Order: sequence, then C-alpha cells, then structure tokens
Amino acid sequence: IEYSILIKYFWQKMKNKYSIFSLIKNTLSHHENWQRAWRDPEPKKKYDVVIVGGGGHGLATAYYLAKKHNIKNIAILEKGWIGGGNTGRNTTIIRSNYLWDASAGIYDHALKIWEGLSQELNYNVMFSQRGVMNLAHNLQDIRDLKRRTHANRLNGIDSEWLNTEEVKKFCPIINTSPNIRYPVLGGTLQRRAGTARHDAVAWGYARGA
Repeated sequence: IEYSILIKYFWQKMKNKYSIFSLIKNTLSHHENWQRAWRDPEPKKKYDVVIVGGGGHGLATAYYLAKKHNIKNIAILEKGWIGGGNTGRNTTIIRSNYLWDASAGIYDHALKIWEGLSQELNYNVMFSQRGVMNLAHNLQDIRDLKRRTHANRLNGIDSEWLNTEEVKKFCPIINTSPNIRYPVLGGTLQRRAGTARHDAVAWGYARGA
C-alpha cells in the first residue's frame, strides 16, 4: 500500500514537470494527454494586476509577481501570439560586457538569471554560453574595446582582450589575414556570454506564470 501511494504521489509531482519520467508517462498515451503549456481562459470581471503585452517583459513580470510577491490574480492581455512581438525579433545574444557601470551591473544580474533560467522554468530556453567576441579593425576600435574591457573588469565582470592570434585560436574560422579589407587587430571576449532562443524564453515564462 505504501508503495502504491508513493507511486501515485510521484506521478502527481511529475504531472506538470517536463522530465524523462513525464516523457515516458505520456508515451503510453501516444502523447495525447500533455497539459497545455499555458491557459487561454475567458476574462474575469476583476484582477489585482492587468499586464498589457504577452512578450518577455510582460510574462516575466507576471511570473515574478506570482513567485516573489504571491500575487496570483493576474491577467496578461495579448492581441497576437505569445512572444510574437519584439521578443521574437530580438538578437539572440546574451552578454553583460557593457561600458557604463549601471549597464554592466543590470546586465550582469540578468546574465546570472539566464544561467539558471532553464532549470528555474523547467523549460529549455536554449541558452548556450559559447562566448561573445567584439572585433577591432582599426586603432580607434582597439582603444574603445580596451576601455570597455578595463571598465568591465573594474566592475568584477569577466572580460578579456585578445590579440589577433588569440582571436584565431578561439574562433578558427575567422580570417585574420593582414591583407583583407578590414584586418582583425584583436578583440574582446566574454566567455560567460552566449546565445538563447528568445521566443522559447517567452514560452517558458508563459508556462511558468
């Protein structure tokens, strides 16, 4: 009896969680009984919070209001589809190698959130920390990028200056010949930076909210 209760409890816990166990369970029903990722209910007459826009900002706001402030009666209004606006058109680059102190701080805080976001949301946002380089092609580029590197390091943010040989070693496909129109004279590298799929972030926050 205790074993059957344990199994029942286990399956209940796995019901809303993506895992190898939920995958096996739903295989038995030909994947026809997955819970919907997010709801699309009829509007109620009253809400504590109404958020206009079902993009990254709106969905994340709803998620953290519920998680950190226990506000659960929330409506998100979206005229199109989830993540179909600016979130779906963003570049995929995630980095915190910004020049100014305030920018460096807020973006590094965001980068730390990204590092654990797939686990937090139980949804693969496809964050890959493959590094981000900015290349220098002239003397002014070198000055600007070295200034940014030093500013980042003063803020405790990982940032490196690479010479031409080091750029080639990190990314072998880059043409570092001195004879090309815009020769590579060096570059900055943030190894913790990378790419993510932004519409997947919207879907993950929608499901979490």
